[in-house]
Amino acid sequence: MDRHLAFDRLHNFRDLGGYRTDDGRSVRWGLLYRSDSLGKLSGADLDRFQALGVRTVIDLRYPWEIAARGRAPEIDGLAWHNLSIEHRPYDQAVIDPAVDPWRHLADRYAEVAEDGVAELREALDVIVAADAPLVFHCASGKDRTGLLAALLLALLGVDEEQIAADFALTELATARLVADWQALNPDRVLVWPGYGRAPEAIIRHFLADLSAAYGSVVGYATDRLGVDEALTARLRERLLTD
Repeated sequence: MDRHLAFDRLHNFRDLGGYRTDDGRSVRWGLLYRSDSLGKLSGADLDRFQALGVRTVIDLRYPWEIAARGRAPEIDGLAWHNLSIEHRPYDQAVIDPAVDPWRHLADRYAEVAEDGVAELREALDVIVAADAPLVFHCASGKDRTGLLAALLLALLGVDEEQIAADFALTELATARLVADWQALNPDRVLVWPGYGRAPEAIIRHFLADLSAAYGSVVGYATDRLGVDEALTARLRERLLTD
């Protein structure tokens, strides 16, 4: 199966299927997708998207981002949820090049994990309740999307090696994400050289931080999000296959 789905304007749309879990199963193909902004969907891209049978979209962006860049097209039968998990906006384009970039981003993820508890839990509830393919996304499909993907995969029993590898696949889209930023900001200078990057180190820092604070990623989900064994079992029943 091809994890990366080709679109003209979407650069980071991919299937989360195929990852192996600790009980010997794997994530179903064609059921759970992650992406950059669906506000870019139009024309042939929209036709490709509709062919996937997606019936639920979770948009992790701020409402003001959606107002500026658009949301997923309104399609009959498509449920759209805006769950802004990040509460402290920052501009990655102007991050100080002198700071440790991957530690810096992992610290921003830690803020999201604490600030966005209600939205993260609601996202899990939406995912478990969906009865058809679903996609979640932010602007670049990298940070907020990567955090939710890591959390979800951990709850499904996917190990850190695969979670980190999935996170780093955004690196294949970096050049196009940078080109998009430059096209949208012709009068600005991209100060931070790590813009659009997604090395494994970021998510490994974040997962280690959660484990240090809560014993494990699952411990974080239990203590902070109120995820119990019943919800975890339902997620696995819906999203895993033998």
